[in-house]
Amino acid sequence: MTFTITSEVEDAHPPPTDSAELTSADSAAHQVRAGSLRDGPVGQVGLEIEAHCFDLTDPMRRPAWDELTATIAGLPPLPGGSRVTVEPGGAVELSGPPLPGPLAAIDAMVADRAVLRAAFARAGFGLVLLGADPLRPPRRVNPGARYRAMEAFFTASGTADAGAAMMTSTASVQVNLDAGPREGWADRVRLAHALGPTMVAVTANSPLLSGESSGWQSSRQRVWSRLDSARCGPVLGENGDDPASDWARYALKAPVMLVNHAGADAEPVSDWVPFADWADGRVALGGRRPTAADLDYHLTTLFPPVRPRQWLEIRYLDSAPDAVWPSVAYTLATLLDDPAAADLAAEATEPVATAWDRAARVGLADPRLQAAAERCVRAAAERAPAELEESMHRLLRSVEQGRCPADDFSDRAARHGIAPAVTQLARGEL
Repeated sequence: MTFTITSEVEDAHPPPTDSAELTSADSAAHQVRAGSLRDGPVGQVGLEIEAHCFDLTDPMRRPAWDELTATIAGLPPLPGGSRVTVEPGGAVELSGPPLPGPLAAIDAMVADRAVLRAAFARAGFGLVLLGADPLRPPRRVNPGARYRAMEAFFTASGTADAGAAMMTSTASVQVNLDAGPREGWADRVRLAHALGPTMVAVTANSPLLSGESSGWQSSRQRVWSRLDSARCGPVLGENGDDPASDWARYALKAPVMLVNHAGADAEPVSDWVPFADWADGRVALGGRRPTAADLDYHLTTLFPPVRPRQWLEIRYLDSAPDAVWPSVAYTLATLLDDPAAADLAAEATEPVATAWDRAARVGLADPRLQAAAERCVRAAAERAPAELEESMHRLLRSVEQGRCPADDFSDRAARHGIAPAVTQLARGEL
């Protein structure tokens, strides 16, 4: 079995799948359930890593769109097969292909990041792995019509500041895993959610935002929590016994963000219109009922921490340093794909399975989160191959000390100042 990794940029122009109008919310729900998860074995891993792009001589300046695209156009073929895209604020994303097991995915991403960093350094830019831009105010440089429309939607919905920060000032490491056998979907999706707060605390790496301390170890998670929960909150239903139906309910309750018109840019929706209302004909957005293609597009505008797209997109990790993200990716894949490790993780995370805000605010300073993290990371370390021994040891030591990457960056910024600290990271200085 294979799955295809897509990015938000690719989602800007999804292929039309069906022009037939949906006749009801029930027909829409059937389409969502049918496409939510794919039955099959586990084992494949895909990684996506976003890095903020900084000018090495002026860290306050956002490199322009034409500078970024010119640098990407000059890249040689990437050895690991990743695609390169640019996020709305100029962050550069590598989206790796699905590969057999976490080690193969990590090795491919390490190789591609080395090529990408070298090319951007030659152009005078540095790529910084932090969960949020610690220095510059939010500003969009990607001219895509989708992002212009998203800005208008967030303004109309009263979340302009959070929407702008989300689109232009946050970055993550995303881990994509097979959905697994149908009979295990419920436990697997429940565990992916339950691991969220613990892994948010482990990877928290954004204590500063737009030049100021936010008071949160993961400002990225804080920004996402300020957006409407109908679009960005967890999918998991009351008991999580039927994740496909949970996803369908979530998708139909979520408000429509954008409506596509033939031959025209997407139009933002200024009113709160759940997709179910559009599908049932209670509201005629764009003067019509939605099509199956509209529903597919709607799903790309939903950003829960765990998103079913036939496989599982795990989206709650801050972008983490090169010394750490390989062990984080291995830990998460192992805790979900190894049955014995999954059982341990479910037990370890039960006391903190819903502590999302606490994890983002204080990270591993919370004793319960630190205890859960230590058990989970230790279980992964015991199973890690020799190639990851150094990274796993570093991660485990930090967790045992109750420290997350945000603590290291805060210390660096306190010693040198925010701008010099960013420049050091952009230049690859340890």
